[in-house]
Amino acid sequence: MLTYQKFENLVIIGYSDSNVPGCQHSKCSTSGYIFILVGGAISWKSAKHTLRAASTMIAEFIACFEASNHGIWLRNFVTSLRVVNGIERPLQIYCGDKSAVLYSNNNRSTTKSKFIDIKFLVVKERVQNKQISIKHLRTNDILADPLTEGLIPKVFHEHIAHMGVVVSR
Repeated sequence: MLTYQKFENLVIIGYSDSNVPGCQHSKCSTSGYIFILVGGAISWKSAKHTLRAASTMIAEFIACFEASNHGIWLRNFVTSLRVVNGIERPLQIYCGDKSAVLYSNNNRSTTKSKFIDIKFLVVKERVQNKQISIKHLRTNDILADPLTEGLIPKVFHEHIAHMGVVVSR
């Protein structure tokens, strides 16, 4: 059962993750994201990439791209409900890979970035335009982890509790 809490402000918080390589057969990564609003999960996705990432940073950056697309749609949807006047601050998306976070927040290119498809570079534009904010969070605190990899039961239960999922008995 999903549970939600009472909050003064509506803030959508996203978590993105990727594993490299997710599929041992195809060598394609799996990325996932989850969005939390008022203490509970409102949207999530886990999917295998259709392309092979050349590095962990690229796989995580692609996950940030997917999360930012959906997060902006969610923010616009919540705003259109007219429950609040609007969500002015940048959408927060947490990522567990420092390289992907640094690359997202930096307007310079690196040697690894030459392998990134141009469509994914919209993430950097969204950060510069203050539509989104990508921040680093320890890997163990990324709530999207259960969507991309197997976890030990204790960690799995901690993650789903932070998602607002309550196990009914």
